[in-house]
Amino acid sequence: MNNPDAKKAEQQTVTKSFVDVFKQLSLSDLKLKLYSSTAEDVERALLKPTGDLESLLALLSPAAEPYLEQMAQQSVALTRQRFGASIGMYIPLYLSNLCANECDYCGFTMSNKIKRKTLSQREILDEIKPIKSMGYDSILLVSGEHETKVGVPYFKQMLPLIRQHFSYVAMEVQPLEEQDYRELVAEGLDAVMLYQETYNPLTYKAHHTRGKKSDFAYRLESPDRVAKSGVDKIGLGVLLGLDDWRLDALLMGHHLAYLERTYWRSRFSISLPRLRPCTGGVAPKVELTDKGLVQMICAFRLFNQQLEISLSTRETPKLRDNLFALGVTNVSAGSSTQPGGYVEPNTELDQFEISDERSPDLVANVMLARGLNPVWKDWETGW
Repeated sequence: MNNPDAKKAEQQTVTKSFVDVFKQLSLSDLKLKLYSSTAEDVERALLKPTGDLESLLALLSPAAEPYLEQMAQQSVALTRQRFGASIGMYIPLYLSNLCANECDYCGFTMSNKIKRKTLSQREILDEIKPIKSMGYDSILLVSGEHETKVGVPYFKQMLPLIRQHFSYVAMEVQPLEEQDYRELVAEGLDAVMLYQETYNPLTYKAHHTRGKKSDFAYRLESPDRVAKSGVDKIGLGVLLGLDDWRLDALLMGHHLAYLERTYWRSRFSISLPRLRPCTGGVAPKVELTDKGLVQMICAFRLFNQQLEISLSTRETPKLRDNLFALGVTNVSAGSSTQPGGYVEPNTELDQFEISDERSPDLVANVMLARGLNPVWKDWETGW
């Protein structure tokens, strides 16, 4: 076939999801390029970082570490240019810690002998009261992955109830089918956070040994289904420490670039959580230092000026305070990682340990003192 138009049409029909794109990537070649990048590559990337995957590779490489100050300055300038001084405030609400998966890094994993709990409507309303008293109007609904007991019927029952109290509702639950997402959008769902954990299939297999989450390809193509359903915002993420964080971050960049190119009507965000201690958890395979985390945030901001970047309470107060201005756009504070934890804390139900336990008011005051503006509400469906 020598017809260029026909060949292009054929390629477009073959690419059904990011899984098809991912199959064309050589992880070993990308890793070699990462660790063989030079100062010249980094300097070239700093001149043209936006939307260029080769530039992202250089900025994530060890060769970029001496340029961290310059990257940080550019990151701050780009963030202020696009988002001003505003940082969105959100809080997670854990609906259930029931889980049908075996994931050795998570406190909710099926084999952990912990007390299991799924919130009723009454208990959800009880949790909402202290959350609203803290000032929040943006909420992230989180649950373990148990589709029979905490699946679409449960979400469709609880979402309208929760939506009455919040202007923006996101979910971080098990991957669903496209039609399921469409039905939840109709009930008021605004965003879906769906993290790959690691883009290395072998590492993924080693940490996900039972349950539907063990299907690497199904999870990898899930953001395609989310985007097709009409969700406003899609969040990507990797659990930093499961594998080489530089390579995982670069592959997430490839995923992000594909999604933005294919589903340009949606907004996108990333989360950069580091592996934290939990019941029965594992130690990091590759440790990500504070300096490395700064490098990641700056690299992604330079790569994508519109990208939203979230920072959770996994990090220490001192580090979070220093990261707020670098490129972060969304921050949680006063979080509980257990179902029912805002009314009655019980550490036996935690998904992972929290490092920053300060109140939302205290975190907001730190932002204000640094010239930043914590935003509790910046979205209204009626607008």
